[in-house]
Amino acid sequence: MKIAISAAETSGDLLGSKLVASLKKQDPTLVIEGLAGEKMLDAGCKQLWDQKLVNVMGFSEVLKKLPSLMRLRKTIIDHFSNTQPDVFIGVDAPDFNFVIEKKLKDKGIKTVHFISPSVWAWRQSRIKKIKQSTDLVLCVFPFEVDFYKKNQQRALFVGHPLAESLTPRKNHAVGKSVLLMPGSREGEVKKLLPEMLSAVRLMAEQDDELIFHLALANNALLEWAKQQVQGVSIGISVGDAHQRMEQADLVVVASGTATLEVALVGVPMVVVYKLSSFSYFIASRLVKSKYVSLPNVIAGKLLVPELIQEDANGKNIAQHAMQIISSDNQPLIKEFNTIHTQLKHNAADESAHAIIEFMNE
Repeated sequence: MKIAISAAETSGDLLGSKLVASLKKQDPTLVIEGLAGEKMLDAGCKQLWDQKLVNVMGFSEVLKKLPSLMRLRKTIIDHFSNTQPDVFIGVDAPDFNFVIEKKLKDKGIKTVHFISPSVWAWRQSRIKKIKQSTDLVLCVFPFEVDFYKKNQQRALFVGHPLAESLTPRKNHAVGKSVLLMPGSREGEVKKLLPEMLSAVRLMAEQDDELIFHLALANNALLEWAKQQVQGVSIGISVGDAHQRMEQADLVVVASGTATLEVALVGVPMVVVYKLSSFSYFIASRLVKSKYVSLPNVIAGKLLVPELIQEDANGKNIAQHAMQIISSDNQPLIKEFNTIHTQLKHNAADESAHAIIEFMNE
Protein backbone atom coordinates (compact mmCIF):
# COMPACT_ATOMS: atom_id res chain seq x y z
CA MET A 1 0.00 0.00 0.00
CA LYS A 2 1.13 3.54 -0.73
CA ILE A 3 0.87 6.55 1.60
CA ALA A 4 1.41 10.12 0.38
CA ILE A 5 2.51 12.66 2.99
CA SER A 6 3.15 16.41 3.22
CA ALA A 7 4.99 17.99 6.16
CA ALA A 8 5.58 21.65 5.37
CA GLU A 9 7.31 22.93 8.54
CA THR A 10 10.23 22.01 10.80
CA SER A 11 7.83 21.01 13.59
CA GLY A 12 5.96 18.91 11.01
CA ASP A 13 9.17 17.04 10.17
CA LEU A 14 9.53 15.94 13.81
CA LEU A 15 5.85 14.94 14.09
CA GLY A 16 5.96 13.34 10.66
CA SER A 17 9.09 11.32 11.45
CA LYS A 18 7.46 9.76 14.52
CA LEU A 19 4.35 8.97 12.48
CA VAL A 20 6.37 7.43 9.61
CA ALA A 21 8.35 5.28 12.08
CA SER A 22 5.12 4.03 13.71
CA LEU A 23 3.49 3.28 10.34
CA LYS A 24 6.58 1.33 9.22
CA LYS A 25 6.66 -0.54 12.54
CA GLN A 26 3.01 -1.58 12.16
CA ASP A 27 3.37 -2.48 8.47
CA PRO A 28 6.94 -2.67 7.08
CA THR A 29 5.61 -3.13 3.51
CA LEU A 30 4.11 0.39 3.37
CA VAL A 31 5.58 2.81 0.82
CA ILE A 32 5.52 6.35 2.29
CA GLU A 33 6.57 9.28 0.10
CA GLY A 34 6.09 13.00 -0.34
CA LEU A 35 7.17 16.41 0.98
CA ALA A 36 9.52 15.55 3.84
CA GLY A 37 12.41 16.77 5.98
CA GLU A 38 15.59 15.07 7.17
CA LYS A 39 14.02 13.36 10.20
CA MET A 40 11.25 11.83 8.07
CA LEU A 41 13.88 10.63 5.62
CA ASP A 42 15.75 8.89 8.45
CA ALA A 43 12.48 7.26 9.59
CA GLY A 44 11.98 5.61 6.19
CA CYS A 45 10.04 8.16 4.14
CA LYS A 46 10.95 8.62 0.46
CA GLN A 47 11.55 12.33 -0.13
CA LEU A 48 9.97 13.49 -3.38
CA TRP A 49 10.30 17.17 -2.40
CA ASP A 50 12.53 18.72 0.25
CA GLN A 51 10.75 20.45 3.12
CA LYS A 52 13.33 23.28 2.94
CA LEU A 53 11.44 24.51 -0.15
CA VAL A 54 8.47 25.42 2.06
CA ASN A 55 9.77 26.24 5.52
CA VAL A 56 9.25 30.01 5.69
CA MET A 57 8.76 32.32 8.65
CA GLY A 58 6.76 35.53 8.76
CA PHE A 59 4.31 37.23 6.45
CA SER A 60 6.84 39.08 4.27
CA GLU A 61 8.88 35.92 3.66
CA VAL A 62 5.72 34.01 2.72
CA LEU A 63 4.79 36.76 0.23
CA LYS A 64 8.25 36.60 -1.39
CA LYS A 65 8.03 32.84 -1.76
CA LEU A 66 4.33 32.68 -2.62
CA PRO A 67 4.72 31.96 -6.37
CA SER A 68 7.16 29.09 -5.73
CA LEU A 69 5.00 27.74 -2.87
CA MET A 70 1.95 27.69 -5.14
CA ARG A 71 3.92 25.98 -7.93
CA LEU A 72 5.16 23.33 -5.51
CA ARG A 73 1.65 22.73 -4.19
CA LYS A 74 0.33 22.28 -7.75
CA THR A 75 3.18 19.84 -8.49
CA ILE A 76 2.28 17.77 -5.41
CA ILE A 77 -1.43 17.75 -6.36
CA ASP A 78 -0.68 16.72 -9.97
CA HIS A 79 1.75 13.99 -8.91
CA PHE A 80 -0.55 12.30 -6.42
CA SER A 81 -3.60 12.74 -8.68
CA ASN A 82 -1.71 10.56 -11.18
CA THR A 83 -0.19 8.01 -8.76
CA GLN A 84 -3.42 7.60 -6.71
CA PRO A 85 -2.03 6.70 -3.24
CA ASP A 86 -4.24 4.77 -0.78
CA VAL A 87 -4.26 7.76 1.56
CA PHE A 88 -2.85 11.29 1.72
CA ILE A 89 -1.70 12.64 5.12
CA GLY A 90 -1.29 16.39 5.66
CA VAL A 91 0.91 16.98 8.72
CA ASP A 92 -0.07 20.24 10.46
CA ALA A 93 0.51 23.39 8.24
CA PRO A 94 -3.24 23.70 7.46
CA ASP A 95 -2.94 26.70 5.10
CA PHE A 96 -0.59 24.71 2.85
CA ASN A 97 -2.04 21.21 3.25
CA PHE A 98 -5.81 21.74 3.18
CA VAL A 99 -5.68 22.88 -0.47
CA ILE A 100 -3.83 19.68 -1.43
CA GLU A 101 -6.20 17.57 0.67
CA LYS A 102 -9.30 19.09 -0.97
CA LYS A 103 -8.04 18.57 -4.53
CA LEU A 104 -7.10 14.94 -3.82
CA LYS A 105 -10.32 14.23 -1.91
CA ASP A 106 -12.27 15.54 -4.91
CA LYS A 107 -10.45 12.89 -6.98
CA GLY A 108 -11.56 10.11 -4.63
CA ILE A 109 -8.31 9.79 -2.63
CA LYS A 110 -8.75 9.30 1.14
CA THR A 111 -7.33 12.22 3.16
CA VAL A 112 -6.19 12.52 6.77
CA HIS A 113 -5.09 15.67 8.61
CA PHE A 114 -2.64 14.97 11.44
CA ILE A 115 -2.92 17.57 14.24
CA SER A 116 -6.09 19.61 14.14
CA PRO A 117 -5.78 23.40 13.74
CA SER A 118 -7.24 25.38 16.69
CA VAL A 119 -10.52 25.78 14.85
CA TRP A 120 -12.49 25.35 18.12
CA ALA A 121 -10.83 28.52 19.47
CA TRP A 122 -11.01 30.97 16.59
CA ARG A 123 -12.18 31.32 12.96
CA GLN A 124 -14.73 28.55 13.48
CA SER A 125 -15.97 29.16 9.94
CA ARG A 126 -12.92 27.13 8.81
CA ILE A 127 -14.85 23.95 9.68
CA LYS A 128 -16.48 24.15 6.20
CA LYS A 129 -13.06 24.09 4.56
CA ILE A 130 -11.90 21.22 6.79
CA LYS A 131 -14.98 19.13 5.93
CA GLN A 132 -14.39 19.73 2.22
CA SER A 133 -10.69 18.83 2.52
CA THR A 134 -10.29 15.89 4.85
CA ASP A 135 -12.01 12.60 5.67
CA LEU A 136 -10.39 12.13 9.09
CA VAL A 137 -8.85 14.65 11.52
CA LEU A 138 -6.44 13.35 14.18
CA CYS A 139 -6.67 15.53 17.30
CA VAL A 140 -4.21 16.20 20.15
CA PHE A 141 -6.89 17.42 22.59
CA PRO A 142 -9.98 15.38 23.59
CA PHE A 143 -12.36 18.36 23.46
CA GLU A 144 -11.50 18.91 19.78
CA VAL A 145 -13.25 15.64 18.90
CA ASP A 146 -16.48 16.93 20.50
CA PHE A 147 -16.28 20.09 18.40
CA TYR A 148 -15.84 18.08 15.18
CA LYS A 149 -18.62 15.63 16.05
CA LYS A 150 -21.01 18.58 16.53
CA ASN A 151 -20.07 19.62 13.00
CA GLN A 152 -20.40 16.09 11.52
CA GLN A 153 -16.66 15.77 10.84
CA ARG A 154 -14.96 12.44 11.53
CA ALA A 155 -12.20 12.94 14.15
CA LEU A 156 -10.16 10.89 16.60
CA PHE A 157 -8.21 11.86 19.72
CA VAL A 158 -4.68 10.39 19.56
CA GLY A 159 -2.91 12.14 22.46
CA HIS A 160 -0.50 15.08 22.60
CA PRO A 161 3.19 14.56 21.68
CA LEU A 162 4.27 16.99 24.45
CA ALA A 163 2.72 14.74 27.11
CA GLU A 164 5.12 12.00 25.98
CA SER A 165 8.25 14.15 26.13
CA LEU A 166 7.40 16.05 29.35
CA THR A 167 6.60 14.38 32.67
CA PRO A 168 5.37 15.84 35.99
CA ARG A 169 8.33 16.54 38.26
CA LYS A 170 8.63 14.59 41.50
CA ASN A 171 9.91 15.55 44.96
CA HIS A 172 10.24 19.25 44.19
CA ALA A 173 11.59 21.09 47.24
CA VAL A 174 9.40 24.19 47.51
CA GLY A 175 11.38 27.43 47.46
CA LYS A 176 11.02 30.96 46.13
CA SER A 177 12.21 30.68 42.55
CA VAL A 178 10.33 32.67 39.89
CA LEU A 179 10.89 32.07 36.17
CA LEU A 180 9.94 34.53 33.41
CA MET A 181 9.05 33.12 29.96
CA PRO A 182 8.00 36.10 27.80
CA GLY A 183 7.48 34.12 24.56
CA SER A 184 9.48 33.58 21.38
CA ARG A 185 8.29 36.25 18.92
CA GLU A 186 9.94 39.67 19.05
CA GLY A 187 6.64 41.57 19.25
CA GLU A 188 5.30 39.67 22.26
CA VAL A 189 8.65 39.69 24.15
CA LYS A 190 8.95 43.47 23.72
CA LYS A 191 5.40 43.98 24.99
CA LEU A 192 5.53 41.50 27.88
CA LEU A 193 9.05 41.61 29.32
CA PRO A 194 8.85 45.23 30.58
CA GLU A 195 5.61 44.38 32.46
CA MET A 196 7.14 41.18 33.86
CA LEU A 197 10.21 43.11 35.08
CA SER A 198 7.98 45.75 36.63
CA ALA A 199 6.34 42.87 38.57
CA VAL A 200 9.78 41.55 39.58
CA ARG A 201 10.72 44.92 41.10
CA LEU A 202 7.47 45.03 43.11
CA MET A 203 7.85 41.42 44.27
CA ALA A 204 11.48 41.91 45.31
CA GLU A 205 10.39 44.83 47.50
CA GLN A 206 7.86 42.55 49.25
CA ASP A 207 10.15 39.54 49.69
CA ASP A 208 13.94 39.80 49.39
CA GLU A 209 14.33 35.98 49.42
CA LEU A 210 12.75 35.58 45.98
CA ILE A 211 15.10 34.42 43.20
CA PHE A 212 14.31 35.50 39.62
CA HIS A 213 15.39 34.09 36.26
CA LEU A 214 14.57 35.05 32.66
CA ALA A 215 14.53 32.26 30.04
CA LEU A 216 14.67 33.61 26.48
CA ALA A 217 13.62 31.35 23.60
CA ASN A 218 16.48 32.50 21.32
CA ASN A 219 19.40 34.93 21.00
CA ALA A 220 17.55 37.49 18.87
CA LEU A 221 16.65 39.78 21.79
CA LEU A 222 19.42 38.90 24.24
CA GLU A 223 21.23 42.26 24.06
CA TRP A 224 17.93 44.17 24.28
CA ALA A 225 16.89 42.05 27.30
CA LYS A 226 20.23 42.71 29.05
CA GLN A 227 19.52 46.45 28.81
CA GLN A 228 15.98 45.95 30.15
CA VAL A 229 17.14 44.07 33.27
CA GLN A 230 19.72 46.66 34.36
CA GLY A 231 19.27 47.35 38.06
CA VAL A 232 17.23 44.14 38.56
CA SER A 233 18.69 41.12 40.34
CA ILE A 234 17.84 38.43 37.76
CA GLY A 235 19.66 35.68 35.84
CA ILE A 236 19.29 35.33 32.06
CA SER A 237 19.68 32.23 29.88
CA VAL A 238 18.74 31.22 26.33
CA GLY A 239 17.04 28.05 25.08
CA ASP A 240 16.86 26.15 28.38
CA ALA A 241 13.27 26.86 29.48
CA HIS A 242 12.43 23.18 30.12
CA GLN A 243 15.36 22.69 32.51
CA ARG A 244 14.59 26.01 34.21
CA MET A 245 10.89 25.29 34.74
CA GLU A 246 11.84 21.99 36.48
CA GLN A 247 13.45 24.11 39.25
CA ALA A 248 10.87 26.94 39.40
CA ASP A 249 8.19 27.47 42.05
CA LEU A 250 6.26 29.82 39.78
CA VAL A 251 6.40 30.69 36.08
CA VAL A 252 5.16 33.98 34.60
CA VAL A 253 4.51 32.87 31.02
CA ALA A 254 3.24 34.25 27.72
CA SER A 255 0.04 32.58 26.53
CA GLY A 256 0.69 29.83 23.97
CA THR A 257 1.99 26.25 23.86
CA ALA A 258 4.44 27.12 26.66
CA THR A 259 1.51 27.23 29.13
CA LEU A 260 0.80 23.57 28.38
CA GLU A 261 4.50 22.70 28.80
CA VAL A 262 4.57 24.38 32.24
CA ALA A 263 1.38 22.55 33.28
CA LEU A 264 2.71 19.16 32.10
CA VAL A 265 5.84 19.62 34.24
CA GLY A 266 3.51 20.60 37.12
CA VAL A 267 4.52 24.20 37.92
CA PRO A 268 2.07 26.94 39.09
CA MET A 269 1.89 29.87 36.68
CA VAL A 270 0.52 33.31 35.87
CA VAL A 271 -0.40 33.63 32.17
CA VAL A 272 0.01 36.99 30.45
CA TYR A 273 -0.74 38.20 26.95
CA LYS A 274 -0.71 41.48 25.05
CA LEU A 275 -1.55 42.14 21.41
CA SER A 276 -1.54 45.44 19.55
CA SER A 277 -4.89 47.22 19.93
CA PHE A 278 -5.84 46.44 16.33
CA SER A 279 -4.87 42.75 16.56
CA TYR A 280 -6.79 42.44 19.82
CA PHE A 281 -9.84 44.10 18.25
CA ILE A 282 -9.76 41.53 15.41
CA ALA A 283 -8.94 38.56 17.67
CA SER A 284 -11.65 39.37 20.22
CA ARG A 285 -14.23 39.06 17.42
CA LEU A 286 -12.81 35.80 16.04
CA VAL A 287 -11.94 33.95 19.26
CA LYS A 288 -14.73 31.72 20.52
CA SER A 289 -12.97 30.14 23.51
CA LYS A 290 -13.84 31.24 27.05
CA TYR A 291 -10.16 30.96 28.12
CA VAL A 292 -6.91 31.78 26.35
CA SER A 293 -4.43 29.47 28.13
CA LEU A 294 -4.37 25.77 27.30
CA PRO A 295 -4.48 24.47 30.92
CA ASN A 296 -7.76 26.39 31.47
CA VAL A 297 -9.17 25.40 28.07
CA ILE A 298 -8.41 21.68 28.67
CA ALA A 299 -9.76 21.72 32.24
CA GLY A 300 -12.82 23.74 31.19
CA LYS A 301 -12.34 25.99 34.23
CA LEU A 302 -10.02 28.70 35.56
CA LEU A 303 -7.01 26.85 37.01
CA VAL A 304 -4.43 29.58 36.40
CA PRO A 305 -4.85 33.39 36.28
CA GLU A 306 -4.99 34.94 32.79
CA LEU A 307 -3.95 38.59 32.51
CA ILE A 308 -4.81 39.94 29.07
CA GLN A 309 -4.14 43.35 27.43
CA GLU A 310 -4.35 46.20 30.03
CA ASP A 311 -4.64 43.63 32.85
CA ALA A 312 -1.18 42.30 31.94
CA ASN A 313 0.61 45.00 33.96
CA GLY A 314 3.35 44.80 36.59
CA LYS A 315 1.05 45.45 39.54
CA ASN A 316 -1.44 42.70 38.60
CA ILE A 317 1.27 40.17 37.73
CA ALA A 318 3.01 40.81 41.07
CA GLN A 319 -0.25 40.51 43.02
CA HIS A 320 -1.20 37.14 41.47
CA ALA A 321 2.37 35.83 41.65
CA MET A 322 2.78 36.65 45.37
CA GLN A 323 -0.57 35.04 46.12
CA ILE A 324 0.52 31.81 44.39
CA ILE A 325 4.00 31.79 45.99
CA SER A 326 2.44 32.01 49.46
CA SER A 327 -0.26 29.35 48.81
CA ASP A 328 -0.46 25.57 49.07
CA ASN A 329 -0.46 24.63 45.37
CA GLN A 330 -0.94 20.87 45.75
CA PRO A 331 -4.60 20.93 44.54
CA LEU A 332 -3.48 22.85 41.41
CA ILE A 333 -0.61 20.42 40.76
CA LYS A 334 -3.08 17.51 41.04
CA GLU A 335 -5.17 19.20 38.32
CA PHE A 336 -2.04 19.52 36.14
CA ASN A 337 -1.25 15.81 36.66
CA THR A 338 -4.79 14.97 35.54
CA ILE A 339 -4.18 16.96 32.32
CA HIS A 340 -0.96 15.01 31.77
CA THR A 341 -2.74 11.66 32.22
CA GLN A 342 -5.54 12.80 29.91
CA LEU A 343 -3.18 13.81 27.08
CA LYS A 344 -0.61 11.02 27.36
CA HIS A 345 -1.25 8.45 24.68
CA ASN A 346 1.40 7.39 22.21
CA ALA A 347 0.27 9.91 19.58
CA ALA A 348 2.34 8.47 16.72
CA ASP A 349 1.34 4.83 17.36
CA GLU A 350 -2.33 5.71 17.89
CA SER A 351 -2.33 7.78 14.69
CA ALA A 352 -0.57 5.07 12.65
CA HIS A 353 -3.09 2.47 13.86
CA ALA A 354 -6.03 4.76 12.96
CA ILE A 355 -4.58 5.52 9.49
CA ILE A 356 -3.97 1.84 8.63
CA GLU A 357 -7.50 0.92 9.79
CA PHE A 358 -8.90 3.82 7.73
CA MET A 359 -6.99 2.71 4.60
CA ASN A 360 -8.39 -0.82 4.95
CA GLU A 361 -12.03 0.28 5.23
